[in-house]
Amino acid sequence: MPGPRLARGVARALRALDFVTVEELVPTPGLRVDVLALGPKGEVWVIECKSGRADYMTDRKWQGYLPWCDRFFWAVDAAFPTDLLPPDTGLMLADAFDAEIIRMGPERPLAPARRKVMVQKFARHAALRLQALRDPGAAALVSGASA
Repeated sequence: MPGPRLARGVARALRALDFVTVEELVPTPGLRVDVLALGPKGEVWVIECKSGRADYMTDRKWQGYLPWCDRFFWAVDAAFPTDLLPPDTGLMLADAFDAEIIRMGPERPLAPARRKVMVQKFARHAALRLQALRDPGAAALVSGASA
């Protein structure tokens, strides 16, 4: 499973930069980001992990993530043909243990109301994941519960 391994490396690297992360967050119906990172000053970054050329070429939704973050990045391994990636997006080289920012994604500051929504979604997503780890049966107590 290359995607989750890349996500783990990205999460480790971002933690060293004082960011916290969650995986597979849904900012709006129809979209699910691989990694959402929240920075120490409230920055919201989206990182899409791509395991190879075919994975990237079939991704038709990535531009839909741009309105939901301050910066957007691709995370790929060293064998990925990075010339395929749009030059106006961020780039991280990653493996299961670490990642390095090769190109900073351009800053597109979120509107305050959108930032508030994303921070609340982040907090709720993280809390639900933690609760599921602590008490796996708790989700069954609430109809329609989701992580």
